[in-house]
Amino acid sequence: MESDLFEADHEEFRGIVREFVSREVEPNLERWDEQREIDRDTWLAAGRQGLLGLAVPEEFGGPGETDYRYRMILQLEIARVGASSLQSGFSTNDDIVLNYLLRHATPEQSKRWLPGFVTGETIGAIAMTEPGAGSDLRGITTSAVPDGDGWLISGSKTFITSGILADLVIVFTRTGDSFSLFVVEDGTPGFTRGRKLDKVGLRAQDTAELSFDQVHVPAENLLGEVGQGLAYLKQSLPLERLGIAIAGQASAEAVLCWTVDYVKERTAFGRRIADFQVPAHKLAHLRTAVEVSRAYIDRCVREWNAGTLTPVDAAKAKAWATDLQHEVIDAGVQLHGGYGYMLEYPVARAYIDARVQRIYGGANEIMTDIVAKDLLR
Repeated sequence: MESDLFEADHEEFRGIVREFVSREVEPNLERWDEQREIDRDTWLAAGRQGLLGLAVPEEFGGPGETDYRYRMILQLEIARVGASSLQSGFSTNDDIVLNYLLRHATPEQSKRWLPGFVTGETIGAIAMTEPGAGSDLRGITTSAVPDGDGWLISGSKTFITSGILADLVIVFTRTGDSFSLFVVEDGTPGFTRGRKLDKVGLRAQDTAELSFDQVHVPAENLLGEVGQGLAYLKQSLPLERLGIAIAGQASAEAVLCWTVDYVKERTAFGRRIADFQVPAHKLAHLRTAVEVSRAYIDRCVREWNAGTLTPVDAAKAKAWATDLQHEVIDAGVQLHGGYGYMLEYPVARAYIDARVQRIYGGANEIMTDIVAKDLLR
């Protein structure tokens, strides 16, 4: 899609990403869905290609590249082949877990944890949601209490992206009357993973239940300051929601392209589907909507780079782009006819993968409420 967002260096990076996707992603999509997990070798290959941990400073093994346009290119190219599960895993690592570490980790913690985000050796997760607390995180019951030279964490989390493969998990806990963040590392006694959750879509994205039974974490695994968990969450949500918005936009662009190609080739009653007025007008409407949406997403990316993206604008982007993603994919399935319901077609896989986009990162109803309160305060 036409965009003036990118420059020559970004297009050179796109070529590297496209080659990686062709070699390491497209041949494995079906197998990943069957095993309901993405190979660690794929993460390592992405690390070798220089696609991960772009914002990690050079002193910790990264390129120190804070221009988010490079991350956006990675998302666009992954969406182009319908690899939504991989996109979700990479975004969880770079837009969420790594973002918290870059903001709040001490130099010693950074030295321990950041290099693996660049090489692909470290897969991270963030554990917020609980069986009884989703969008309202003030309702969590997982707690951390002082214990000698550290803390004891007890509780359970659910719907945790990358929960099975994660090497470290940022855990959102209650600390008395406030909330705090702790990093729990793989192999810590008392930390266990439950079943790999069987989801409607994103089949290859491992999602798990996590349990913490009197898990002792040393004081040096506290992330930031005690009692600042909610404040940290609010600081990091704009990037998380921007990442989801871009995933929705990228998916909408890809599905629109697949659908246009299909209706140009498929015939009915002796004519191309594209030659009937109703499908043609529907696609014209969607093309307009997708291009207008892309202009807003591009603006948000520029604002993120400039440090001016507000939580309200990120909420607008998340809700708008994921609602549009749903509209485009639903039309794409309809215009593919019966084939749109067959999983051998990428539009069908996109249909089931996309549904969660309007739920996680804050349900779209909550995004709309954020915008409304800002508008009407």
